Amino acid sequence: MTSPKPQAADGLPMPRRAFAVAAIALGITMAVLDGAIANVALPVIARQLQVDNVASIWVINAYQLTIVLCLLPFAALGDILGYRRVYIGGLTVFTLASLACALSSTLPALVATRVLQGLGAAGMMSVNTALVRFIYPRRLIGQGVGINAMVVAVSAVLGPSIATAILAAGSWPWLFAVNLPVGVAALAVSRHLPVTEGSGRSFDVIGALLNGVTFGLLITAIDGLAHGGAETVVVLQAAIAIGVGIVLVRRQARHPAPLLPVDLLLRPIFALSIAASICAFSAQMLAFVSLPFHLQGELHRSQLETGLLMTPWPLAVAVVAPIAGRLSDRYPPSILGAIGLVTFAGGLTLLASLSDAPANLDIAWRMAVCGLGFALFQAPNNRTIISSAPVARSGGASGMLGMARLLGQSTGAALVALALGRFPAMGTAVSLWTGTGFALAAALFSGLRPPRTV
Repeated sequence: MTSPKPQAADGLPMPRRAFAVAAIALGITMAVLDGAIANVALPVIARQLQVDNVASIWVINAYQLTIVLCLLPFAALGDILGYRRVYIGGLTVFTLASLACALSSTLPALVATRVLQGLGAAGMMSVNTALVRFIYPRRLIGQGVGINAMVVAVSAVLGPSIATAILAAGSWPWLFAVNLPVGVAALAVSRHLPVTEGSGRSFDVIGALLNGVTFGLLITAIDGLAHGGAETVVVLQAAIAIGVGIVLVRRQARHPAPLLPVDLLLRPIFALSIAASICAFSAQMLAFVSLPFHLQGELHRSQLETGLLMTPWPLAVAVVAPIAGRLSDRYPPSILGAIGLVTFAGGLTLLASLSDAPANLDIAWRMAVCGLGFALFQAPNNRTIISSAPVARSGGASGMLGMARLLGQSTGAALVALALGRFPAMGTAVSLWTGTGFALAAALFSGLRPPRTV
């Protein structure tokens, strides 16, 4: 069967659109699940591979750092080669690397194959939102990004449960082997993805290297701060990251299609949306990381109860995100985002203000309020980010959207570690109130955008 011709119409016709959405959803599901299930399996992996717990953390770090290093370069490749090629390439690498992970018998082999998985995940994550722009008609782009947000939320909910079920029935390699049928199914329907024309420009190798040093050291410094690394090392890493980052920005400012999307960040609507995203994901991670400590250590809930009590948050995101996406196709995303973030801040305030002996229902509905507010912000904000960029720069916008999420999550996790270290008796409360502040800052950034933007 011949490949479809490059898409010139406004979105894909049905049923091809449905198959393309399935290809994106399956890829996102694998990438998100893989991050979630590996966390749960670390103690088992360390025990069976006969390594200490500290060394086993590289199973997580190798995956996450690879995504950070490659996200923007792969997004730039999407602009150059076409988003479909980069996505299918990433999907193929991820699926084959999952098989290699399942067959690994030593920690070094597993870490190496996790790097390959990270390369595949970065390929998919870097351009999946850009592809949404070509899959859906312009009037339904909000609906498309809302569905993406729903898939991420559902995968996040199911990840720990799936990992627990697999480990109860079999050994840890099956955590990676389960990706194989999903990857094959995704590849089978990926031929329906829209074919986009690349710019044909040359790839900025030096820019990619500078990008890797900048964000690699920045994330490593943040991680070191979170885990009590030596202050001199953390400061040195941050200083080098800033210095190289300045060189990167100056170089990219002269580039016609910069790998770091400086041209897009000069657009106020794009920059404000990215700033709102970083702050919102910082607030989310401040809550996600600190709440288990609060629920188990201070409110005396079991691990199972903690998992169940936190579930209303991502479930609310899963329900509200598609609705918020549809609303953003009709109403100003800036207003929807500001309302959502104020609601999110209110939910965090309610959690921070819990009594010493709250009922489970009192905890659960507050979690749901946080999820509702976050979802009402996320889908409209993502729609603004992707739609405010020129069509030819959709890859750069998509990559920056993913980078904003990673930077926010890393910052939030580091701030929780600082709060727990500096304020042992009230670290979780400090984290939640700090999250409230970040959510309100995000609301300010969202509200500063023009009411009618894209």
